[in-house]
Amino acid sequence: MSKLLPLFPGRALFRIGVVWSHLRPRSAVMAAPTAAGPPNDVCRNQHTTTAGVIIIGDEILKGYTQDTNTYFICRKLHSLGVKVERVSVIGDDLPAIADEVSQFSKRYTYVLTAGGIGPTHDDLTFQGVANAFGEKLQPNPKLVELCQKYLGADANDLTSPRMKMALVPESAKLLFGYDNISKKQSRFPIINVRNVYVFPGVPALMEKSLTMLEDVFSNKEVKFHFKQVFVSADETSIAPYLNTIDAKYRGKVQLGSYPDWLNNYYRVKLTLESESEDDLKEAHQDLLSLLTSDKVVDYVERDPVGMAAQEVYGLVEKDDAFSIKVKAALSIVEECLEKYEVPELCVSFNGGKDCTALLHLVHAAIAKKYPAGRPQLQVLYIQRPSPFPETEDFVRKTAERYNLKMYTLSGDYKEALLELQRTHPQIKAVLMGQRRGDPYVLRTNMAAFCMTDTGWPQYMRVNPMLEFTYHDVWKFMRSLYLPYCILYDRGYSSLGNMINTKQNPHLRFVDEFGVTRYKPAYMLEDESGERDGRH
Repeated sequence: MSKLLPLFPGRALFRIGVVWSHLRPRSAVMAAPTAAGPPNDVCRNQHTTTAGVIIIGDEILKGYTQDTNTYFICRKLHSLGVKVERVSVIGDDLPAIADEVSQFSKRYTYVLTAGGIGPTHDDLTFQGVANAFGEKLQPNPKLVELCQKYLGADANDLTSPRMKMALVPESAKLLFGYDNISKKQSRFPIINVRNVYVFPGVPALMEKSLTMLEDVFSNKEVKFHFKQVFVSADETSIAPYLNTIDAKYRGKVQLGSYPDWLNNYYRVKLTLESESEDDLKEAHQDLLSLLTSDKVVDYVERDPVGMAAQEVYGLVEKDDAFSIKVKAALSIVEECLEKYEVPELCVSFNGGKDCTALLHLVHAAIAKKYPAGRPQLQVLYIQRPSPFPETEDFVRKTAERYNLKMYTLSGDYKEALLELQRTHPQIKAVLMGQRRGDPYVLRTNMAAFCMTDTGWPQYMRVNPMLEFTYHDVWKFMRSLYLPYCILYDRGYSSLGNMINTKQNPHLRFVDEFGVTRYKPAYMLEDESGERDGRH
């Protein structure tokens, strides 16, 4: 399996994933430009059920609101055996809504709209759907009753905002969903006109409504079989193999290629999908036979944060040197959690590899101790001058990933601790990712628990990872597939700031094309050279 994940300069960090020619609809609104190849119909069979999705709202087009409805609808319909062929995003414009609904209704088995229903002037979806089919809006007795009951609407005033949601196209049907958990019928129905289904734009309401109406869309005659292959190589270098597989299985297997330049474990995710399990298996084997073993990454998409307690504590079940170190580190964290409440603790975090591993250790121990009602973990981020943008981005994403309460302070470490003590006096101990090989630790008699030096703000320093080596840190993170700062994959082995940190010369190599590149930090052989990129 691959270890080296090379980076190739001159390529964009983000790119729309290429879906091979037969997968893309010829004129899909939200799709990459269509490559040469047969039309999408060749992948259909007599059982194919299709859908078109229309997202409605000026706020989406202007970027005021992030659209999450598309992702949920497409994923849900796909799981139900429905093939989404087009997604369109349009504004709150009545002619545009009517035209799009009319066109979609002619092309697809189902049309799902999201957004544009409500009491205000720009909620135009009901009228747009009515116009699409040459119908008028009229009050629906059941909706009038619901608007009276839940919105306090006056049934005699059809022009009031509270009664607006009771005015629907003449042929509209009301679909009440059923919640399998609460065993109750939905309070408000979804409006159905012919093959058009009008959903609310609020994501929570839309998701609940569609989930409760799964049976309406479920295509039980079709099951999509799916496989993924993760590759460490650049997409360009594997394109000939993909073209070969595409040509051989066109119309039977859909092949997708999706680069991810910020993933620490692969560069391209390949997807294979088919209604035939046998065709899929054959195509998958053929693809693997074309890709050399050093290009294929043994990777499974997972949630390392959600699985932290199970996976971290699973590392200590062995009796090797590494497992013993992890067990010792966890014991220190557990002792810390016995001495202090979580609100009295703070993790020192700057986006580096050591504190990333430490944060996950602490998170795992807290998750194990508090399986429910978990208290929020606090972290201290001391922002130095000239930080790497990649580090700043990683720190921000990590705070979101672990749901951290982050205190961002400036200045040197002593000044930051003084400010922390002043603003958050409840904090008594700071967990740190120091190791025996660190320059400061080498000059001191550091222990797992020790107070800060005289003259400093008084905190208990907790050091669970003192006995970890450089390679232990990497083994811990990569065995658990933890995200870490992307700079480590670009030849940086120790991170400071943009002024005092360079790529480690020990990681430099010349590739087959004569281009100088850098190996990832975890491939540094002699860990005594860890800080050779710092000055």
